[in-house]
Amino acid sequence: MNRFESAKEIYSALGIDAEAALAKLADVTVSVHCWQGDDVGGFDGDDALSGGIQTTGNYPGKARTPDELMADIDKAFSLIPGKKKLNLHACYAIFDGNRADRDALKPEHFAKWVEYAKARNIGIDFNPTFFSHAMVKDGLTLSSPDEEVRKFWVEHGKRCVELSDYFAKETGYPCVMNIWIPDGYKDIPADRLSPRLRFKKSLDEILATPYDKSRVFITLESKVFGIGLESYTVGSAEFCLSYSTKAGIVPLMDNGHYHPTELVSDKISSLLAFNEKIALHITRGVRWDSDHVVLFDDETKEIAKEIVRNDALDRVFIATDYFDASINRISAWVTGVRNVQKALLFAMLQPDAKMKQLQDKADFTSLMVLSEEAKTLHFGDIWAEFLNRQKVESDYLNIIKEYEEKVLVNRK
Repeated sequence: MNRFESAKEIYSALGIDAEAALAKLADVTVSVHCWQGDDVGGFDGDDALSGGIQTTGNYPGKARTPDELMADIDKAFSLIPGKKKLNLHACYAIFDGNRADRDALKPEHFAKWVEYAKARNIGIDFNPTFFSHAMVKDGLTLSSPDEEVRKFWVEHGKRCVELSDYFAKETGYPCVMNIWIPDGYKDIPADRLSPRLRFKKSLDEILATPYDKSRVFITLESKVFGIGLESYTVGSAEFCLSYSTKAGIVPLMDNGHYHPTELVSDKISSLLAFNEKIALHITRGVRWDSDHVVLFDDETKEIAKEIVRNDALDRVFIATDYFDASINRISAWVTGVRNVQKALLFAMLQPDAKMKQLQDKADFTSLMVLSEEAKTLHFGDIWAEFLNRQKVESDYLNIIKEYEEKVLVNRK
């Protein structure tokens, strides 16, 4: 008997079907963010990062062109098992001489990304880019009191709705379009309400753009603070949840966008109680929204447990969102996305039915013991079998190092 068969029997003794878990994981799509490959640089300008976003490190091999970024994504995808989508930001428009500002983006500026996605039979998710641009005035975009600035960003949002519809039609896969703005103030504001009312007005105007709601899902993401925006953010959790409910769009939670003592895993069940769909950006904040590479850590596992144990895999849009320039960027992609998938598989291999029964009987002693025992079952052997069936190498570091030596170090 090989190690997988042995592990399968151990799980079966607890009423857990490892084969069913492998089949279920193979059907889960993770939306992989493109901006790990070039440190959130994009291709539409040379503006410095803004909006409380920082990328630290100078590891060699950053993608400088669309072709380089696509090649690096291909390399990462070849080492990531399971179903994937590509998550783009609007700043990754490809112009080829027909440059347009963000308020005038058209499908032609993303045709190469669509061609890329169709050739690989994957979908595209999308994000308006409300940062790193000269029209971010005094740290404000959709909430700006300057009507010229506000309208510019409203037009950008409208164009992105149209582009999301285009992506869904062209690829044949649903497109999740996520709205996040960095707007806020460094110090205590005199007026907290007016910026939020302007933001609300802007969102209303953006959402008036026609789109196919059966295949485009617009989400709204909150944030508690950012660098230079420590005292107040316009798009707080309360605002974004309230607006999502009012407008009938999808709430999105990024687990780096809350106070350090808040856990997104604890919030998922509340949102599922009131929303048909919810969305997640899975990251790892260290002391603040630092977007470290996702690890197979407690919070990632708890997030996955909440999705799986509530039978919500078809109700939760799962995406990654982090960027680390201090290590090999392709390894960062592969490690982080694999850890999301590991966490989902780990969750699928928990004796949830038994644990729920123990909770309802108030047998918390047995619940604790069973929960702890489940942590040390032969999970690694089931994960190894998943990689084997997906025809993906288990030892990806040497492959990435070889790619670094042949390709990345030559980018100067």
